[in-house]
Amino acid sequence: MHPSPTEEARRCLIVDDEPGLRRLLVRLMESDGFSCSEASTATDALAQLDRAPATLVLTDLRMSPMDGIELLRAIRSRHPDTAVVMITAVADVDVAVSCLAMGALDYLTKPFHLEEVRARVTQALEKRRLLIENRSYHDRLEERVAAQARRLEELFLVSVQSLADALEVKDRYTRGHSMRVSQYSTTIATVLGLDADTIRQIGLGGHLHDIGKIGVREAVLNKPGPLTEEEYLHIMTHPVVGWRILSPLLGDAPLALSIVRSHHERFDGRGIPDALAAAAIPLEARIAAVADSFDAMTSGRPYRGARMEIEAALTEIARCAGQQFDPVVCAAFETAVRDGRIVLPPVSLQTPRGVAAIGSA
Repeated sequence: MHPSPTEEARRCLIVDDEPGLRRLLVRLMESDGFSCSEASTATDALAQLDRAPATLVLTDLRMSPMDGIELLRAIRSRHPDTAVVMITAVADVDVAVSCLAMGALDYLTKPFHLEEVRARVTQALEKRRLLIENRSYHDRLEERVAAQARRLEELFLVSVQSLADALEVKDRYTRGHSMRVSQYSTTIATVLGLDADTIRQIGLGGHLHDIGKIGVREAVLNKPGPLTEEEYLHIMTHPVVGWRILSPLLGDAPLALSIVRSHHERFDGRGIPDALAAAAIPLEARIAAVADSFDAMTSGRPYRGARMEIEAALTEIARCAGQQFDPVVCAAFETAVRDGRIVLPPVSLQTPRGVAAIGSA
C-alpha cells in the first residue's frame, strides 16, 4: 500500500554500503521529523522506491554493482519527483557537476558536518518544491492555452459554417445541401472504419465543400434551365475558389480542405481541378464526391429534373463506380443505405426541366 501524501512528504531513503554512516544519517533525519529507511545497495534502493516512493534520497556515489550515478539516472527516470542528494568521499568537481547535470539537487563530500547535511537537505527540498510548482504551473498554463485554442477553433468553425449557411440562402435550390453532404460523408466514413478525428474533418469538409460558390453569379446559380458550357465552367471554379478562401484558415483541418478542393475529381482522372485519378484523390474527397452526387440526384435543381428516388440514385452511383467514383466508397455508401443509416431527405423544391445528370455542380 502506498503512503499518504503527508507520509510520503516526510519519507527519506538513505543509500550507502557503510552501515555506520547510514545509521548516523537516519538518526539525523529522524530528529528532523523524517520517516527513514535504509538500503545498502542501489538495487535494494530502487526496489524500496518502487514499493513506497520517497521525497528525499541521500545516496553514496561509489557502490557496487550499481553505483550512485546509475541509481540517480534510474530515479530520475522512474521517480522524477524524488529529490536526490549525492554523497561521496571524492572531492571531484567534474563528478559533482555531472551529478547536478543529471538531476541531483545537491552534492555532499565526506566527511561532512551534520548541520551542513541539514542545510543541504533543506535547500534540496526547496528546489524540489519549486520544480514541482513550476511544472504544475506550466501544466495548468498549457491546459488554459489548449482550452483557449479549442474555444477559438469552435468560434472559427461557427463563423465559417455560418458562411456556408449564408451561401445556401443565396442559392435557394440547395438549402440544406451542405449539411446533408456532411452527414452522408461522415456516415460513409464511419462504415469505412475511419478514426474519430478524420470523421470530424470529413464532416467539416462536407459542410464547407461548396463555399467557393460565394463567388458564383446568382443568375447562374438560380438559372431555371440547363446551363451553357460557359455557365457550367463558371460554377465549376468553386472548388479552387473555396480552397483559396479557406487555405489560410483550415491549417488544422487539412482533410476538410482536401474535400473543398477535390470533391469534383473523378476516379478515372477526368475531374477537376487537378485531374487526379484513383488513389491520388484524397480518400476524404472520394467520400464527399459520392455524398455530394447522391444529394444532387435526390434533390431538385433548376437545371436538372425532379429528384430521383433512392433506389434509382443507388443504381446510378453503382453504375459510375470505377469511373466517376471509388468502388470501395460506393460499396460503403450502399451498405449505409441498406442499413438505414442514410435515408432520403424530405421532398425539396423540384423543377420540371431537364434530365437528372450524375454529379453536382
